[in-house]
Amino acid sequence: MSQDAPGFPRIIEPQALSEHLAAPDLLIIDVPANAKSYHDGHVPGAIFLDYRRLLSGQSPVANEVPDDTALSTLFSELGLTPQTHVILYDDEGGGWAGRLAWTLTLLGHDRWSYLNGGIHAWRAEGLPESRDPATPAPTRYQAQIQRPELMIRREELIERLDDPDLVIWDARSPEEYDGIKGNNQRRGHMPGAVNLEWTETMDRDRHLRLRDLSELVTELAIIGIDAEGEIATHCQSHHRSGLTWMIGYLLGYNIRAYPGSWQEWGNRDDTPIEN
Repeated sequence: MSQDAPGFPRIIEPQALSEHLAAPDLLIIDVPANAKSYHDGHVPGAIFLDYRRLLSGQSPVANEVPDDTALSTLFSELGLTPQTHVILYDDEGGGWAGRLAWTLTLLGHDRWSYLNGGIHAWRAEGLPESRDPATPAPTRYQAQIQRPELMIRREELIERLDDPDLVIWDARSPEEYDGIKGNNQRRGHMPGAVNLEWTETMDRDRHLRLRDLSELVTELAIIGIDAEGEIATHCQSHHRSGLTWMIGYLLGYNIRAYPGSWQEWGNRDDTPIEN
């Protein structure tokens, strides 16, 4: 499994975080799917992050990684420093939080923890919330991709579709995987890809916390996802697969994310598709 970050477990529970809100060099980032969630109430001191700032590009592929300049501006505005420990969460069980975790790790900033269950679990614990927007102290953070191996591109995927050492984890819904629904020129899935929808990794009875990791290890192994091989994960826009990447990373798997995802793959004529 991925090692805990210094001073904090990689997955932190709401009660544990509530006891350390005043810890030095701590930056709490709320990256909700719906901005209203932040304004309705957030972890005290949490900074709001518009998830769109984690994306770049033009339609139909508007979900690429922003360039170094844009990421430097973003994380400087958020107040990030190399010493900062980031607590990240969202309002949907980990999709955008995972995309943020992946982006930070691409930049070599591995000092982050996921607030298990996000704001839903926090509220379920009856912990204090704030409705006052938090304002970070700006820094001069120089962003540069340090770990490009955490990303996989369309060209490599096409070349390796028959590679037995690579498993493709499609985090979309079964209906999208089967080509029944979708808003792309072409529907279906990559040849050989396996499907486990991102929501199946959440525990709905525990306010969208991650399911027990040992259970997930067993379930993933059944469909060929384990620590022995290499994993590529995607969804429609590398949003839902932000969570599946994060889970693979937490488990210590060799997992990479395809930022173009189906918005790229399904809107081209030269990409192999099954349905």
